Amino acid sequence: MSEQDSQAMHHPAVVAHRNSRAGDAQLRIADAITKFAGSMPFVYIHAIAFVLWMLFVERSPWPTLTLVVSLEAIFLSTFVMIGQNRQASFQQIKADHDFLEQELELKTNTELTRAIHAMTTELHRRLIEDGAEQ
Repeated sequence: MSEQDSQAMHHPAVVAHRNSRAGDAQLRIADAITKFAGSMPFVYIHAIAFVLWMLFVERSPWPTLTLVVSLEAIFLSTFVMIGQNRQASFQQIKADHDFLEQELELKTNTELTRAIHAMTTELHRRLIEDGAEQ
């Protein structure tokens, strides 16, 4: 499947949003971190690392591990907020696009309805006149 076919299967707002994010290195890094942090391999790696740390590096109550985990939580929560902001931005772009498309469709339907009404009126007028002449 070509890239053009792939993009044709998505909403135009999705394609535009994806392209704008692909152009910014910081956003690509944030997306990669967020994607990895929301995966099961992330959970497995951390579970193993914490167990190893607690067993072999520090003794109870693990002050350095507590500091590391707290700092990681701060950064991960920031990435979660970045992801939420990104999603909100995307939803707004999509809503704006959908609104414009809906307005265009409404305008087109209104014009078609007026044209149909004009043609119906003209046909009716001609039929009545033709009927009166006969």
